[in-house]
Amino acid sequence: MGELSNQLLVVTILCYVVAMMAYAIEYAFGGRSIIARAAATPAAVPALVGADTGPSISYFPENPEMSETPASASSGGHRAGVAAVILTVLGYAAHIGALVTRGIAADRAPWGNMYEFVMTATLVGVTAWLVVLVRWRTLRHLGLFVTLVASILLAIAGMTLYVPVGPLVPALHSYWLVIHVGAASTASGIFLVGFVAAAMHLIRSGYDAGKTRFPYSLGERLPQAATLERVTFRIHAFAFPIWTFGVIAGAIWAEAAWGRYWNWDPKEVWSFIAWVVYACYLHARSTPSVSRRLTSWIAVVGWATMLINLFGVNLFANGLHSYAGV
Repeated sequence: MGELSNQLLVVTILCYVVAMMAYAIEYAFGGRSIIARAAATPAAVPALVGADTGPSISYFPENPEMSETPASASSGGHRAGVAAVILTVLGYAAHIGALVTRGIAADRAPWGNMYEFVMTATLVGVTAWLVVLVRWRTLRHLGLFVTLVASILLAIAGMTLYVPVGPLVPALHSYWLVIHVGAASTASGIFLVGFVAAAMHLIRSGYDAGKTRFPYSLGERLPQAATLERVTFRIHAFAFPIWTFGVIAGAIWAEAAWGRYWNWDPKEVWSFIAWVVYACYLHARSTPSVSRRLTSWIAVVGWATMLINLFGVNLFANGLHSYAGV
């Protein structure tokens, strides 16, 4: 079962990578691209003013680059988008299989080391993305960036963080493993999608403000800034209580295991820092005088603290939470 889990992880990464490429094709050549829009509306540039009757005259001369019909411009990108969603779902199914078979092989919840935590958090992230996609189908372009982040994290997990299936260290033999780590990984996965939405909001709002340099040039193809910002808020508002519960559960477990609720361990400190940053985001978001760009920047900083907590603390700091297994 352990070997099957490893093979399913490879299938998962391949599906997500190919899905990312399909999302990229839709992103570049779908109905929102510059060429497709121009082909769909060849007379969008002013027609002859004052012509009440007769055919309108377009200032667009015939151009080989604009010869693509609207149907082919949009349908090709649409097919790529549909294929991307199908590949995401297939990768998602393989992802579930990889995590379940890992748990069966270990005969425990598959959250005992950093490798398993990343697998779980990315699974939750893709789950959150699929839920967002069902709710807001116009946000399908964000799948490019969600699958990109998920592929990178899983590749790092498979190449750098992997450890063979084995028993838990004695300190983790507790039902709090399921409660505390389960809540932390769930919140982390949801925050991942929130980070993508926040970053895309910054790019789109920058493009709307007239910025044309990379990465703001990508904003032309993104959904409206108001939609991205609203989705960013809803995702964070949902994930923050879960993260709060995870931090509280960790404190309770610490008291049972180490005799103190708080030990100023690096993992505890950075978990609290992340909590403060996300609390600042929600507070700023509820304050009308604070710009939405600033709140999105706070959300991006929040995700940076999560990465420091996951990789920096586990790999470079020694403490009571040194269970990375690498």
